[in-house]
Formats: sequence, C-alpha cells, structure tokens
Amino acid sequence: MSLVAPVEDGKVVETESQNSLKKAHSTKNGMDKDAFLQLLVAQMQYQDPLEPTSNTEFVAQYAQFSQVEQMQNLASTSELSRASSLVGENVYVKTVSSSGDPKYIYGKVDYVVFEAGKAYLAINEELYSLDDLDTVVDAEYKAAYDKATEFVETLNKLPKVTAIDLSNAETIDKLQKTYEEMTDYEKSFLASDVVKRYNEYVERLKEVRNNAEGADKNDKPSEGGEESGGEDTDTEGAGSTPNPAP
Repeated sequence: MSLVAPVEDGKVVETESQNSLKKAHSTKNGMDKDAFLQLLVAQMQYQDPLEPTSNTEFVAQYAQFSQVEQMQNLASTSELSRASSLVGENVYVKTVSSSGDPKYIYGKVDYVVFEAGKAYLAINEELYSLDDLDTVVDAEYKAAYDKATEFVETLNKLPKVTAIDLSNAETIDKLQKTYEEMTDYEKSFLASDVVKRYNEYVERLKEVRNNAEGADKNDKPSEGGEESGGEDTDTEGAGSTPNPAP
C-alpha cells in the first residue's frame, strides 16, 4: 500500500482507496453481536429486583444472541469466500471522491485482506472495500473493448470522407492494418455503421492516391522526343560534311 498521499494547496487529498476504506468503516452495522450482548448484560444489570427477568426469558434472549452471532459468522465467511474467488481477476471498483464525484478504478486483484469481518481487495497495492466492487471483467474482453474504443476514437478524428487528402493516408493505413489484424471476436465490438465508415475512408484514399499518381504522370515531361530530336540534328550535321578531296 502506498505510504505517500497527494497534497494540494497545502492539504492532504484522500485517495480513492482511503475513501473506500472510510466508507466501509462508516457503514458498519450498529447492531452487531457485541452490541446485542452489551444490551443483554445491561438489561440484567439494571432489571427491576421486584420483577426480575425469568430464566425462560433469559434463555430465549440468549438463544437470539446465538442466532445473531451465527448469522454474522456466516455472512463473514460468505464475504471472505466471495472476495477470495476474485484473486487474479480483473475488476472495476467504483469509488466516490470527497466532492461526491464517482470514479472507476480498474486493475487485477492481487490479494484479499480480511479485517473486522470485512473483506478488502488489493489492487495496485491499494485496498478497496468489497462493497465497492462494480464489475468483474475478462482480460480478453477488456483488451478487445479497448482496441475497439481506440479504433473508433481514431476514426472520429478524421475529417469528412470527401475532405481527406494524402496527409490522412498514414492514419487510414494504420486503421486498415489494425482492422485486418483483428480477430472476429474483436471485430464484433465495432458497430456496423463504424465498419461502413471505415470502408468508405479506405476506398476514398485509393481514389485520392490514384488521382495523385495520374497528375504526376501528366506533369512529367516527355524525354523521348527531346532525345530523338537531338539525334536527328546530329545526323543532319554528319550528312552535310563534305567528302575529303581525292
């Protein structure tokens, strides 16, 4: 766990982990087995001596105490089992900052800490309450989702299809390479309209490149004619040279 807390304007700022732990401690049940036992002892201590609690009533209250204890032990065991099953899994933990803004923390659960009947998940060496668990995510799903998200964000940064030029060629080529290397599972994260737009960009880039190549060929001077004219001139000169006298 990190021992360094961020400081802003001379004040220590609580981290998401600290907020989660504070919330877990503040939501602790006020009527646990210890509180129930204290009430039972206080009732016996301050009972009316003229009308003392009967043995039957005392046994019934003690039985209720035993039931509360067993239920809490069962809940603690269930919580520990649930938390332990998450070790090695990738999860999202939803925390709330001191200003009330929600924030999601993503990472792998490295280990579990169980303290005072509460389970805490260790993510990136920070502890979070099990109560703040939001989503358990498969690693393959997360990788495919992130790749699709990056693909869409890059596509959205391009100008309109009709406005692209050769300066956009590198970006579109990278998109094409990414799409061709995607598995069918990864492609399933892309909406049909996204794929349609991507194909329109690829086809438009081909047209832009073909137009650019055609313009280069038209602007290139014809060197064959000049060389041919030079040879004709040399031939004419050779023919006009008088023969040497015998």
